[in-house]
Amino acid sequence: MRTLLPGFPVRAVGRKKPQRSYRRSIDRHAGRGLMLPRTSWFVGCGNMGGAMVEGWRKAGVDLSGMTAVSPSGRAIAGVKVVTSIPESEPDWCFLGFKPQMIDAIAPDLEPHVGSDTVLLSILAGVELDSLRAKFPRARSVVRLMPNLPVSEGEGVTALLSNDTDDATRDAIQALHEKLGFAPWCKSDDELVLISAIAGSGPAYVARFVDAFAIVGRELGLAPDVADKLALETIAGTGLMARKSGERMGDLAARVASPGGTTEAGLKVLDADDGVVAMVREVVAAARRRSDEMAAAARD
Repeated sequence: MRTLLPGFPVRAVGRKKPQRSYRRSIDRHAGRGLMLPRTSWFVGCGNMGGAMVEGWRKAGVDLSGMTAVSPSGRAIAGVKVVTSIPESEPDWCFLGFKPQMIDAIAPDLEPHVGSDTVLLSILAGVELDSLRAKFPRARSVVRLMPNLPVSEGEGVTALLSNDTDDATRDAIQALHEKLGFAPWCKSDDELVLISAIAGSGPAYVARFVDAFAIVGRELGLAPDVADKLALETIAGTGLMARKSGERMGDLAARVASPGGTTEAGLKVLDADDGVVAMVREVVAAARRRSDEMAAAARD
């Protein structure tokens, strides 16, 4: 028996295909909301894949057709978990393992990705052409770039495909809108840019919030108070901006009274080497790393 990952056996694909209806898009049933295709796999359902599943579960999406394929066998709420690739071929196959592992995994997974399978990849840096080269028989290939807040239905998932029909495209968007904002991209480059801002963004925002908490503790606030103040300040600001539709720059100006304490702090952030310059460097570093990963996947 071949091995897909350590402890991850692969069963042979039989010649006989099960009889399935042509309908591959997500079904809508009265009172049941959205339903994943009847046979869907999530190969390598780690932190990000688990966040997506959790978001769908909380949104009431019917996950009865989902199987997570994980060598550890770790339980994932709402879906069946197996440690080996099932027989036959799925309607939809999500790729959620580490992108550096694609060359090791693709040769054993490819026989299971046939002409009826929609391949959906959350592998950072692995472009459409690279995915198509490794899974040439797939009916269509889709890139997804979610961020972790999808677990609460408050995330961002960038979508990209150049060979998906309208019905499947609509189904993919309907499913991922259950997780938050789900814009379609025009190119791999645009998807990388969205990922550098939104995909990685929760980590950067968390560091910025933590910096406020650290300074609060340094200045004498109790640790739990400092942490709560920082978190509630950013949560409340985001909620206020979302409800009002106000641009963040305008909101900042509205908080700052001329000659006041807020304006004094903003002058530090607005300096030539302030927060905008820092964010440019942060996003540029993320994009460079994505380009490096894309180049490695092409080789």
